[in-house]
Amino acid sequence: MTTPLATIELRELVLPAHANHHGTLFAGHGLQFLAKAAFLAARGLARREVVMAGVTGVEFAAPIPVGYQLTLRGWVSRVGRSSMTVCVAGLAVRANVPSEEVLKGVFEMVAVDAAGRPAAIDHAYLNQETTP
Repeated sequence: MTTPLATIELRELVLPAHANHHGTLFAGHGLQFLAKAAFLAARGLARREVVMAGVTGVEFAAPIPVGYQLTLRGWVSRVGRSSMTVCVAGLAVRANVPSEEVLKGVFEMVAVDAAGRPAAIDHAYLNQETTP
């Protein structure tokens, strides 16, 4: 099995400050965590700064209670001249409880230069990284 391009993993603890009035992760914080993972995966692949151009889909499949760890896995699924599609999946993890996918999102990211304009991604570097 091959690893998708620029795969990253990060962990966040759902704290009371992240919760809504039901004691579960507030969707706005969940979206922020997904966006952070997308940014890290895209910047790692582009090897330069990136910005978010759009979100093509976000799903919240189950509530995530305070005290759970959220493991976010992000990977680049498409690379264009300066843009990338980044997929992120979030798993809720707690001791003695089976982990489950609880949220996911698809983000469009764009590599930018110092002036904030779209900048080409070095595809020669990508080919080196993916060739066995």
